[in-house]
Parts: sequence; C-alpha cells; structure tokens
Amino acid sequence: MEEVRAGIDVSKDRLDVFVRPSGKAFVAANDEAGIGDLVVRLAEEGATLVVVEATGGYERPVAAALAAVGLPVAVVNPRQARDFARATGRLAKTDKLDAEILARFAEAVGPEPRPVPDEEAREFAEVLARRRQLVGMLTAEKNRLGSATAEPVKKRIEAHVRWLEKELARTDRDLDGAIGSSPTMRENEALLRSVPGVGPVLARTLLAELPELGALDRRRLAALAGVAPFNRDSGKLRGRRAVWGGRARVRAALYMAALVASRHNPAIRKFYERLLAAGKPKKVALVACMRKLLVILNAMLKHRDLWRSPHALTP
Repeated sequence: MEEVRAGIDVSKDRLDVFVRPSGKAFVAANDEAGIGDLVVRLAEEGATLVVVEATGGYERPVAAALAAVGLPVAVVNPRQARDFARATGRLAKTDKLDAEILARFAEAVGPEPRPVPDEEAREFAEVLARRRQLVGMLTAEKNRLGSATAEPVKKRIEAHVRWLEKELARTDRDLDGAIGSSPTMRENEALLRSVPGVGPVLARTLLAELPELGALDRRRLAALAGVAPFNRDSGKLRGRRAVWGGRARVRAALYMAALVASRHNPAIRKFYERLLAAGKPKKVALVACMRKLLVILNAMLKHRDLWRSPHALTP
C-alpha cells in the first residue's frame, strides 16, 4: 500500500495542510468545526502519518483530535523542520510551503508517532508552566527591588512581590491537588521522590514534560531529555562530544537535582567522585550524573520499584 504522509502548519486561527504524494493542499480553521473537517479529510485520504509542528500549544487540539480517531501523529520541534527545509534548498517560508515541508519531512524522516498527553496531563503541565512563570517574575521583581531607590517605586514593587508570593502559593496548592486527585501521578511522584536528590520540582517536571519516562530505553530517553553526548568526528579528527537539543526544562531541572544528588545520593556521589578522580572536568562529570540519575528514574518507573540505597544491599 502507498504511504500517505500529511504535514500541518499550525497558527492561532488556521491550519494549512499538505498531503503527499497526491500533492493535495487545503486550509481549515483552527477551531472545533475546522479540526473536525480536517480529521475527516485526512482519514478519507488514508493518512499513515501526520506531522504537526509544535507551535506554543496551538497544535494540541488538532494533535489530540487526530490521535483520538487513531491517526498516527508526530509533534516535531520547529528547528527540525527548518533544518530539513534548508537541507532541501527550501529557503522561502509561507504557511503552505511549511505544510509541504512537514509532509516531505514525514516522508523522508518518518518521525515516530508518540501518544498525545491526556487532558489531565495537559492541565498539570499548564499549571507547572504557570509556576515557572511566577518564579521568573518573582526573581525579576526582587532584583528590581534591590536596585530601586525611590520610595514610591519600592512600595509598588514590594506590593507586587507579595502578590506574586501569594499566587505562587496558590499555584503550589493547585499542583498538590492535581497530584492528589490522580492515583497514577501520586504513585509516580512517590517513586521518583524516594530517590535522594529528587525533589518536587524535578518529579513534577518529569511527570509533565517527560511522559515517556518508564517506557523508553535509556539511550532514547537521554536523547529526548538532551543529556546524550553526540560525536563530533570527521576523518581523523576526533572532536569533543557534547550534549545539545532535547527538552530544555527537563534538562534544567535534572541539572539542579544532579547537583544535590552528587552530594547527598550515595550512588550518584560515588559515580561523580570516580569521574573526577579519572580527570573528568566537573561540568562533564555533572552531566554524566544527570544522565545516570535519569536512567535510574526510568528503571524505577518501568519496574515500579522504590529507591534502595546501595549500602542497604551490602551485608
């Protein structure tokens, strides 16, 4: 059977669709009625893979609708699509051209479809994102307070800081409520937080931003989180391996957790000290600890095991 690939360029109000190899192109409104028509048309075309570009959350309704009727859908990083476009010599950029590029990307690369997070997971991720925004605003306002000299300005900043702190506390209660109302999330958070060095920020970031945890092998998961080292070799040159890409928010939370774990988690601390003794730079050793911590957490969720200290296993 002929493989039918479709690309969807998403904007706030419209969805540009391109289907290969037929070359059909059409536009649908990015609302409930438009998405419904789009799903019907792609089902009639017999689409075997639909690629959607991540667009700040505007892609979620159409991706969920496609997944709900069993159409394989892959949400890809915009940088991947642009790099592919440049590699094929397509430098112009319009919504229709972007949809065609996504369809060609689906045809040439065949990204793996992944499950779309359910409504509960999406709501949890939004609350967590709001918490990050509040922490960022609170940090910025406190920095401004330190440099403010005019008394009226200081009073207004202090009032805003108090409001942000109250809003942050309310958001934390919302997160606690979301965890408490979901038996699966509650159990998964308990498993993750049983590891020394893993606090609520990392546990909840992983639950929201890395739903593949516990389902993928360690190499694919490390690449997804952006902690897998990539080779930079050419001919006789052997370049220094480096990590890049992946999910930035997961990587940032892992970094802070690995920093704590390198001091207070016996397994991670021993691993970190061994790398330093072997002459590895501290930053390289810390990234390796991030990767090891992620592998441990992945195995724990996969096998549903609580953390056990290595010291507890020795007679």
